[in-house]
Amino acid sequence: MIPIRDHNPSGRIPFVTYGLMILNIGIFLSYFPALSGDPRALMVFYYDWAMVPALVTSEGTYTTLITSTFLHGGWMHLAGNMLFLWIFGDNMEEEFGHIGYLLFYLACGLAASGAQLVSAPLSQVPTVGASGAIAGVMGGYLLLFPKAKIDIFIFLVFIIRIISVPAWIMLGLWFIFQLFGGAGSSADDGGVAYWAHAGGFVAGLILTLPLFLRRGGPAYWDRTEGHPPHPEAKYKLSRTNIPKVTRK
Repeated sequence: MIPIRDHNPSGRIPFVTYGLMILNIGIFLSYFPALSGDPRALMVFYYDWAMVPALVTSEGTYTTLITSTFLHGGWMHLAGNMLFLWIFGDNMEEEFGHIGYLLFYLACGLAASGAQLVSAPLSQVPTVGASGAIAGVMGGYLLLFPKAKIDIFIFLVFIIRIISVPAWIMLGLWFIFQLFGGAGSSADDGGVAYWAHAGGFVAGLILTLPLFLRRGGPAYWDRTEGHPPHPEAKYKLSRTNIPKVTRK
């Protein structure tokens, strides 16, 4: 279930979102292509700049709670995070304003790193990725636009299609998956930082709550019926021109 776009156009140019994307991509290109062929050198780099819970706990490397959010573990990791940021970031930047959104993003990233640290304070596995901060953006988006349409790409063996669903379904399921993933895995095993995702998401909800209440709280939802307070974008899904082939 991969989101490819929303139907929630922004009324201003999201300079901060674009800047964050450029910064994440630029930092990744500055180290990963050169170090990916040398696992030892890459691990040394991560131990210097990624968030390693055991080092934060024992040596107080607190700056890595932020620096880790601008690092990624591979091309697909980077691409997935930038896709989510591109889809959901522009609307949250419009709501918070450029400076407020930047502070919001950094606060969510810090909260995500903190949640991962609390979940496994003695782990020596480096944590990297912008996904915790972006999860905060998604949490805020869910609160403000629960019924905004999200086009998602579904690939289930022989079922391949794009469908539109309300944001609360896509983002709600995503959050539930993080909770189940965190409960069913160990941070010492590496892999996905589920608790960082969940922590960032909750932080985004909480930090967006004052804005939501200023808009009227539940009354804001009543006025917009949970949809964006402006006309939604229309996309036409055309059938593929790829011919059907019968398999024997």
